[in-house]
Amino acid sequence: MSTRPPLVLTVAGSDSGGGAGIQADLKTMLALGVHGMSVITAVTAQNSRGVQGAWELPEEAVRAQFRAVADDIGVQAVKTGMLASAALVETVAELLSTVAAPVVVDPVGVSKHGDPLLAASALGSVRTKLLPAATVATPNLDEVAQLTGVVVEDEDGMRRAADAILAYGPRWALIKGGHLDASGEEAVDFLTDGTEEHWFRAPRHDNRHTHGTGCTLASAVASGLAKGLAVPEAVREAKAYVTGAIAAGFALGSGIGPVDHAWRTRQGRQARN
Repeated sequence: MSTRPPLVLTVAGSDSGGGAGIQADLKTMLALGVHGMSVITAVTAQNSRGVQGAWELPEEAVRAQFRAVADDIGVQAVKTGMLASAALVETVAELLSTVAAPVVVDPVGVSKHGDPLLAASALGSVRTKLLPAATVATPNLDEVAQLTGVVVEDEDGMRRAADAILAYGPRWALIKGGHLDASGEEAVDFLTDGTEEHWFRAPRHDNRHTHGTGCTLASAVASGLAKGLAVPEAVREAKAYVTGAIAAGFALGSGIGPVDHAWRTRQGRQARN
């Protein structure tokens, strides 16, 4: 019999275009050698041009999915993404308290196209219920501003942003600086627990097809944690995976295409051929 891979659960919304959300999470987990499982919180009608509609699932449906997985199969890491409403944020936060596994919280607020994916009324619940449950919180700069009011314009601002996020209770804050113009030709992320500091730098690729980067990074971090990596090493490996996926991102439809979750497999095939 084959050895069972580590078990990772994603709690997030579905992206019908396949580039972000549950679909990106499961692709990432497969690529990184863990078994991905899912709790769908919302269904979106979404393509390369944006989100045309979103429908959240009832709390009882989210609860039932989570319990079905956790009570029978078990989880070694959890990643959260789109939670849509205060009720779902609070339901998920309660469920997370029942499992002894590291949690990566991607506090999804808007889509890559600027479409809202979290009700404004849910921000308080994210701050007081969800972030305290996080082993690692992974906000981008827009989400930092939405949650804390801190506007980041340079790398010192990323430190202030991390402090503001940590004040809500996560053990680690990973501030994603991919949209930081001041970093020039580098994509810079900053990780800290308030004591340790880690900077992660990678070339900024000239590729507009970056749909799903946030979901992919958070899922990659969760995959590393499920394998037993320490948080800094899990983030380091996740950053390397996402950087390659962005470089290999491809056109899809008439808008913004996705990153390529299978880029390592494709490169391996090319090398063998």
